[in-house]
Amino acid sequence: GCCWLNHNGGPGAAPQNFIDIVRRSPQIKGWFNGHFHLSHDYEDSITFPGGNNRGSCVFAQTGCMTARSSRDGRRHSRFIRGNEHGFEICTVDHSKGGVLRLDATVTYADECAADGEACSTLVFAHDHEDYDHDLWFQAYVPQEGDGCYIENPDGVINMPGSELDDLSDPNAVCWWHMKDGAVLGVHNGMIIEYDESTLAPLGMVVSRDELQGRRVAVVDNGYGGSTCLLYDDENNSEVTVVQPNEDGTYWRKVVRNKMYRTREKRNVDAAKKFIQKVLPDQDHDVMSSYGPYISTVGQVMGVSTKALPFKAEDTTKLTKSR
Repeated sequence: GCCWLNHNGGPGAAPQNFIDIVRRSPQIKGWFNGHFHLSHDYEDSITFPGGNNRGSCVFAQTGCMTARSSRDGRRHSRFIRGNEHGFEICTVDHSKGGVLRLDATVTYADECAADGEACSTLVFAHDHEDYDHDLWFQAYVPQEGDGCYIENPDGVINMPGSELDDLSDPNAVCWWHMKDGAVLGVHNGMIIEYDESTLAPLGMVVSRDELQGRRVAVVDNGYGGSTCLLYDDENNSEVTVVQPNEDGTYWRKVVRNKMYRTREKRNVDAAKKFIQKVLPDQDHDVMSSYGPYISTVGQVMGVSTKALPFKAEDTTKLTKSR
């Protein structure tokens, strides 16, 4: 996935528009996400067309040249070689003096599919010794007919004694549709949201520690929708409703949009320059006030607009004071 796209949208917004363009445009054969913080030596670093409504496009993650920016310490860039038949996707390994490695060969088909809507793209993945490690990163992608789909969920997902009894077990896998069209599923001990059209993973909804020892239920909310909730067999007084976000998605956007963070930093820097000029003999703590508010208070008179430190890691300490 692309962090910028994931953080700019909701239903009908940027992420959906971009994938729709890819589907409508069979001439788009390659999509490369830049500055990805993992190397190319893991499964699913290149996703090929075929199934899941991805058009004729090959999606490839692109790593970082320097070790300080890479989460696995490997230093990779992409190199594309075009020819009359298509193109080759290669990796430049900067830790090995710029050695070029062939990862995939993409060949254009001579004819479009029978329905005329999408041209075929033939691909071949090349194995390499660098893939031989136990640090695989693989995201489960739901597939129709994979035996893990729960049709019309109504009640408890993980009934006691069933194969799905413990959803925090990394081996437990299932997925279902909410009535609003959202696709939720369990994988690697977490509840994950998947894109409705491609079934690609969007992000985490419920963490492993929150899911451990709890039942998951999907029930009708009485207004044409469904509600996902968690409860504990041993502590029936505590029930957690998994509320959707305001844009209709469920996955938790734990990293704030970098574009907005950049704009906020400019404002903070401007405030620092101003106050240092006005009061040069004093030390200053520049704070920021934010919205929307996290309180559930229903009237504005009961809401505090107390400012918070600009650094994200400090804001959690003052959450209750808001």
